[in-house]
Amino acid sequence: MTSHKPLASLLAFMAMAFAPSTIAQSTERQPPAPEPVPALTNTCLITSDVDRLVAFYEQVLGIKAVRSGKGYAEFPSGRGVLAIFSVDAQENYIPGSAEAARNKSMILEFNVADVDQEYRRLGSLVKTWVKPPTTQPWGTRSLYFRDPDGNLVDFYTNAKAE
Repeated sequence: MTSHKPLASLLAFMAMAFAPSTIAQSTERQPPAPEPVPALTNTCLITSDVDRLVAFYEQVLGIKAVRSGKGYAEFPSGRGVLAIFSVDAQENYIPGSAEAARNKSMILEFNVADVDQEYRRLGSLVKTWVKPPTTQPWGTRSLYFRDPDGNLVDFYTNAKAE
């Protein structure tokens, strides 16, 4: 004859462990869940020439833009979206909120596999180079240039140990 004592003991333990008063006590002991951190998902450039900026970034990023009408385009990157929006549409949407081609305080940063190769590839496309490929003191290799609207763009990679 088989003894049911181990099974009975297990069932008694489970009943006690998962009793409502025990669950409430264990929940009270756990720290509260952290507040969610806002996730930056889109960067939107306001421009007076959507087609020109889209054509530039299609060549720079090597992907086709996803268009939504004449005044808006997106470049999904896997981590976020670079969006391009018409200044006229922005003015209709939120009057006085933005001016095209006036940015001098933001850098669009893209992680690339090989900064020096990108420098050679973009040589004839980019009209305004700000800084050629340089290894930065903080450990990245970067190159800086301006897009047709004057926005500062950084292509960077982690520098190889020398």
